[in-house]
Amino acid sequence: MTKSARALRLVLACVVPAMLTIGIPFANRVEPRIFGLPFLLAWIVLGMILAPVSLSLIYRLEGRRHT
Repeated sequence: MTKSARALRLVLACVVPAMLTIGIPFANRVEPRIFGLPFLLAWIVLGMILAPVSLSLIYRLEGRRHT
């Protein structure tokens, strides 16, 4: 595995936890509303959607298939 692929996997693994811990104080607003949801709730929903997406990308980048 190359160094750049390993670094990309690490970044993908850290995006959602950082988004949901560090980003919450910055996203703690009611306005603007996104699809009728307050901004903070939309931010958390986005994190929940990005979590499986980033994990599946990490799995594909790993390239190994477990049986």
